[in-house]
Amino acid sequence: MLKLVSDILLYPNNIYEKDIFLTLDQILCKKIDFGDIYFQCKKHESWILENKIIKKGIFCINEGFGIRVFSNSSTAFSYSNAITLKNIKKVVNRVCEMLPISKKIIVKKESNVDNDTYYTKINPVDTIKINKKINLLHMIDKIARKQDSRVVDVNAVLYHEYENVLVASTDCSHLSADIRPLIYISISVVVESNGLREKGYSGGGGRSEFNYFFEKHQSGDLRVEYWTKEAVRIALVSLCSKAAPAGSFTVVLGAGWPGILFHEAVGHGLEGDFIRKKTSVFTKRKGQKVASELCTIIDNGTLKNLRGSINIDDEGIPSQKNILIENGILKLFLQDKLNALLMNTKYTGNGRRESYAHLPMPRMTNTYLMPGCMSHEDIIESVQNGIYAVNFSGGQVDITSGNFVFSASESYIIKNGKIMYPIKGVTLIGSGIKVMNSISMVGNNLKMDDGMGCCGKEGQNVPVSVGQPTIKIDSLTVGGTFT
Repeated sequence: MLKLVSDILLYPNNIYEKDIFLTLDQILCKKIDFGDIYFQCKKHESWILENKIIKKGIFCINEGFGIRVFSNSSTAFSYSNAITLKNIKKVVNRVCEMLPISKKIIVKKESNVDNDTYYTKINPVDTIKINKKINLLHMIDKIARKQDSRVVDVNAVLYHEYENVLVASTDCSHLSADIRPLIYISISVVVESNGLREKGYSGGGGRSEFNYFFEKHQSGDLRVEYWTKEAVRIALVSLCSKAAPAGSFTVVLGAGWPGILFHEAVGHGLEGDFIRKKTSVFTKRKGQKVASELCTIIDNGTLKNLRGSINIDDEGIPSQKNILIENGILKLFLQDKLNALLMNTKYTGNGRRESYAHLPMPRMTNTYLMPGCMSHEDIIESVQNGIYAVNFSGGQVDITSGNFVFSASESYIIKNGKIMYPIKGVTLIGSGIKVMNSISMVGNNLKMDDGMGCCGKEGQNVPVSVGQPTIKIDSLTVGGTFT
């Protein structure tokens, strides 16, 4: 993989591995604690369909490098979109001049590691002809309109990305490289009946190739067919939904995308920078019980073909499976190099950045709640009066307090152990730790989301995945309509 990436990022610019290591030695000679160079070339393409018409096609190539140095608890960073050896040396001099001379011992070099590969290297941008991509979007439009006569508008976005990254650092004796493809389809459908309009959303993707869209889904349909029909179904459910009640209810969260609650309300609070700055509700709680003993939460960047998977993180550390909470006990925080060094702990392979123009920071990859032993049906039957939230549309969380607000895009009333009728306008309000301690049943049906997740932090967006089985929360505040 290193040669493939070097063929794109280094050799065309007359840069070789020996030049990179000489540059790293230059950083060390200036008595800097740590330094790294991050090279990136990203091709991305998108096609947008709006109501039977291809309205827009976009193709971009972004490439460049960023150099970071760290000394005496201070960081300097600069970047350029011109990959030349002269430019690299110029940027190194600039960032090193920003920092004081260090009196600390340089971090020891690591041994070479052969990284596993968790996804294809095939380029989805250049290997598929444009007409195939456009035909796929028109296919989505036809499937949606054929599904129900009340469909009045269909919008879809097809996105392909092909990213090459190369990482060199003063604490490592080798260069680390990764090739990261990414594809997804986003589908939006509008239905209308008796003057009332509602929307439904669906889609999916991952680190795969174009043919992924035409593989069989567990429903029996092709994936693209399933997602299109789901968008129509969700819109039709909204069309016949009643107003949601408000108050305190038993809430059942469906499998898959509702795992975004753990990502937002728990995962962010376990990122090392928030812990180090003592702005997280989980600060100083390592080793303590923070959730029901039914809860084991994992961040795992090694899952095959998932959107949040990475072979290495953006600091060259191999991706890994990290158990964050085990049987309710807080075990681990997510770390990048900087925060791990400052906290005197180990890296976890979670240093991620949006591009070469950004600094890395601790970020999640694929975050999920492990399955339990209960069936989905048993969980529903255990609820006398509650709400079943199948899917979420958005939300926000306060890292310091752990308080969150989430909106459900598809929900139902549960009465006497049976799902009764759909409701809309459901808002779930609570605290991450309180909710985790209120989980009384965990299903055996773990599901990861379909591949549409994007995590934002400090202005940077990175692809992620979330997941969970069906879970029962004994008491949760629901915002809706008081009756």
